[in-house]
Amino acid sequence: MIQLGVIEVDVHEMNQYQAKTYIDSQLKRAKKSTYRLRVIHGFHGGTKLREMVRTRYRNHPKVLRIEIGANPGETDLVLRELF
Repeated sequence: MIQLGVIEVDVHEMNQYQAKTYIDSQLKRAKKSTYRLRVIHGFHGGTKLREMVRTRYRNHPKVLRIEIGANPGETDLVLRELF
């Protein structure tokens, strides 16, 4: 799902390799108008995807920072500030 400036990526039914590949492809496709990639990894089925997203993309060159919201099944990868 694409909102204004936000791309939502649902990976909660994928394994770690599939999720990484899909997130990487979405990061490559992100345009300058995209400031946030919202990764929906779920949390009822375990924490492997959540931990992979939060550790792998912490130092990614396109990711400015990671935001953890109130929903434990989502992690936002902030690509740029929205001013």
